[in-house]
Amino acid sequence: MDFSKLKRELHPMPKDIEDILNSENLMNSYRSRPAYQQNDYLGWITRAKKTQTRTKRINQMICELQDGNLYMGMKYNTKH
Repeated sequence: MDFSKLKRELHPMPKDIEDILNSENLMNSYRSRPAYQQNDYLGWITRAKKTQTRTKRINQMICELQDGNLYMGMKYNTKH
């Protein structure tokens, strides 16, 4: 995925999120999203100040990737 055109700060993927995506078999779903969505998810999750907020955000991302039709609570139409 080419992140070079993003104008916002790039967020590296934390190991725990990588592990969760892999264990839930959602890494391909995550990687199939546009670069800005991948980056937004990571920034949103890592900006959480409380552990419970971070966990809630990870769970929301997981549910949205499983559903495939949501992005940050908004309708998202996949190209599949």
